[in-house]
Amino acid sequence: MTMYAALLRGINVSGHRKVPMAELRALLTGLGHGDVRTYLQSGNAVFSSESGDEDALTAELERAIEEQFGFAVECLVRDAAYLAAVAGACPFPAAEVQGRQLHVTYFDQPVDAAHFASLEAAAYLPEEFRLGDRALYLYVPDALGGSRLAAALSRLAVGKGLVATSRNWNTVTRLVEMTGGGA
Repeated sequence: MTMYAALLRGINVSGHRKVPMAELRALLTGLGHGDVRTYLQSGNAVFSSESGDEDALTAELERAIEEQFGFAVECLVRDAAYLAAVAGACPFPAAEVQGRQLHVTYFDQPVDAAHFASLEAAAYLPEEFRLGDRALYLYVPDALGGSRLAAALSRLAVGKGLVATSRNWNTVTRLVEMTGGGA
């Protein structure tokens, strides 16, 4: 059995696209997954599965959510080893900043610098970003809410047809713990 995290994009925001976590847990259990747990209300679930195919698990979950809740939700499913590797490869001093200052955006496919070449990164300092394995690390000293860099990066990602969902560093490390990826 492999432990996975399911990252749902854009649910339970301002009362829209509601996916209650109890119902998400029941849905994952109904799909035959074990050890199902959720974290926060923002679309984080962990589960175990015999499948080794993240893309198939993602497609299955997206279909099931649309059938149950009546709207499409983009999802990413990542295994414990990947989550731990992303956390371990953080290019910023994670131990020295607050969790709200550091974020990881997970992508559905590999992303290279060309996706963001039109962005003049120096114009956004002291905010910074670095690319990783299907991930983007974002440092925002004044938090995400008013970040001009985060807004620009999001527009570019969506404009390039990427499925992307972001988590703050506290959630990144908690998902690693919940999936046992740090063990």
